[in-house]
Amino acid sequence: MNWSVFNSSWWSNHETKNTLYLLFLGQVVSCTLALMSFTSSFIASLGVDVPLTLSIFVYLSLGLVYGSILLYRRQGLQVSWYWYLLLGLADAQGTYLINKAYQLTSNTNVQLLDCGTIAWAIVLTWIFLGTRYSLWQLFGAAICVAGLVCVLFSDSGVGGGGGSKPLLGDTLVIVGTLFFAISNVGEEFCVKKKDCVEVVGMMGVYGFLVLICAIPLVELENLESVSWSPDIVLAFVVYTLSGFILYAVAPYVLKLSGSTMFNLSILTADMWAVLFRIFFYHQQVDWLYYLSFAIVVIGLIIYSVTERDSHPLPSLENGNADLQYQVLVDENVATGNEALAA
Repeated sequence: MNWSVFNSSWWSNHETKNTLYLLFLGQVVSCTLALMSFTSSFIASLGVDVPLTLSIFVYLSLGLVYGSILLYRRQGLQVSWYWYLLLGLADAQGTYLINKAYQLTSNTNVQLLDCGTIAWAIVLTWIFLGTRYSLWQLFGAAICVAGLVCVLFSDSGVGGGGGSKPLLGDTLVIVGTLFFAISNVGEEFCVKKKDCVEVVGMMGVYGFLVLICAIPLVELENLESVSWSPDIVLAFVVYTLSGFILYAVAPYVLKLSGSTMFNLSILTADMWAVLFRIFFYHQQVDWLYYLSFAIVVIGLIIYSVTERDSHPLPSLENGNADLQYQVLVDENVATGNEALAA
């Protein structure tokens, strides 16, 4: 094996701090995602089937906070509104499908099939962003997935199967991962070229608008039948706060690295979920959890170190992408000029 990828730059102070900072942000995202999954599963166990309503408060909080910042800046959008509408639609649809899957299949199946987001992200970034992955990066990604498999083997031994409609639930997860990958890759493209605050704010605004239109059509009857209790309300609050932190930190992981590294980082979400099980349910932890966490971290380190030695993203840094992205900017400029002329 060629160990030259682990060159002296890794051990330099600047590079080490950057890598550790990226890994830290990735684990913040992973921990908040685990908390969202835990609360979503808890709400489902209480017989509450309102995944759209569960997500709408996250988008509302993002729109209020980040939208207020944009209004204070008094600046026009740097990307056309319909691109944000597409991102919001994809993200809201992915969130709905994954939350809905918890009603139909087991947590283990959701966590296993959720790895599909990594494959979708690699394919989409390869095609649309021109990202080129080295064999070491793919090797690191494979190690991360192998670490998660250890957790799933452990889960299968403690009642991980089940679900009322496992086939339908598994299908929803697979489709949901595609929507999440589209959202992640599109967000990566935007945050690497423009402002993170604008991207998060507009995703919150358009995600909220998409869901406010969908709730009356899809789950109004289920929402009216909910018997609200302090436990349900608290779970909604925890889910909203966790989602807000997730969407606030995620753009920086995407900006510093990319959607593939982002999705690899959140593979440790299941390990964070173990802590919640211990704290709330006092469950015993299998030794495979500790092994899997170590394996995933090793895979993340290999991926993040070799990422600097891979080819740059021509679609983000070279001429063709700049021309493509300039179209978005020109559209906004042209719209503004027409308004002034009128």
